[in-house]
Parts: sequence; C-alpha cells; structure tokens
Amino acid sequence: MRNVTDRVSNPFGMDPPCERFVPGYGDVNAHFHVIGDHPGVHGGVETGVPFTGTAAGRRLQRALHDAGLLRSTGDDPVVENTYLSYLHTCVPDGTPTSDDYAAMEPFFDAELRAIAAHVLLPVGERAIRHVLETCTAHDTDDLDPGTLHATELLGSGWLVMPVKEPAAWESDDAGRLVEAIDRLRATDYRRESDLGRFVAGNEPYFVR
Repeated sequence: MRNVTDRVSNPFGMDPPCERFVPGYGDVNAHFHVIGDHPGVHGGVETGVPFTGTAAGRRLQRALHDAGLLRSTGDDPVVENTYLSYLHTCVPDGTPTSDDYAAMEPFFDAELRAIAAHVLLPVGERAIRHVLETCTAHDTDDLDPGTLHATELLGSGWLVMPVKEPAAWESDDAGRLVEAIDRLRATDYRRESDLGRFVAGNEPYFVR
C-alpha cells in the first residue's frame, strides 16, 4: 500500500502538544527514514525543516546528497526517496526530559509506521539507542555510536544504519557514510517478500 499525498512537510498532519514543532519532511513512500533527536540539537527551529540551520544538519545534508538521498540541500532540501524526522518534534525549552521524550513517542511511532521505510538511519546516540531498542534485538548496554557508524544492522522489519552525531564527525566519517549508503543502494535492501506466487494472477504481492 502506498501513501497518497502531495505534502512534503508534515504530510500526516501531526499535531503534537506544543506551540512550536519541526514536523517530518520528505517522501511519504520513502525507502530511507533519517531520524534525529530534537530541533535544538539537529536544527529546524527557524525553518521548520529537520536537519537545517545548524552545522550538524548541514554536514549531514551534504553526506545524504553525496549518497543520493537528497537531490539538493538547504533550508528546503529536495529529497530522493527519503524522509526526515525527529524523536522529539517539539522545539524544547532547554534539554528535554525523559518524560518529554515519552510524551512524543506516540507521534514518532505513528509516523515511523506510516512511512514504513525499509532502511532507518538514526542520527546521534539517543536516536540510535531508541531505534535499536524498539526496532531491533541488539543490545544497547555498551552502545558506541562511533563503532556502529555506517554499519548495517538487521532489525524487526527494518534494516538499520546508525549515524554518528554529525557535530562529532572526524575526517573520514562523512565518506564512510556515503560509501555505506552507496553500497546498500546497489543491493536489494527492501525488507519485504514477494508472496505473489501464492495468489491468483501474475502480479507481485509484497509484504513486510
């Protein structure tokens, strides 16, 4: 099933309990879902678009562009089969608490499942930890984003590629991410099976 909408920003009309928020942005039928922390960390406070307006966001955008997931960068990037969103979509007053993240969880989870991307790219330690704990069986007790950066991890219906916090990237981290995404895109990364052989007709029937 495909989502049908021409809205790029907040395509599902999410209405979180806050005055200011940075909604999800991109292709509602994306194969790649890039997941950040919150607007105070990864940007979008002024633009309303995730991963804009900060050095970390611009650095990540350049890598996504080089890897073919963005057609253009900037405050209104043009996506290529990609969706951008945050765990905590509200613009926080300071650092969000655990309760704040818990209040945003239903909104994030609903969007995650509505997009149903094949590949999740959580950015930064909090997003990596959350995605690994909720979408995979991987242990997070000794989580090391640097070690996991640009690696492929199998999840429950998703393939996960953690991304080290862009503000802390070293000289080769951007290149490693671009190369890893290039390799992945050259494979059949889709987390689905064709059950068309079990139903009438010649059309494929893909399920997750």
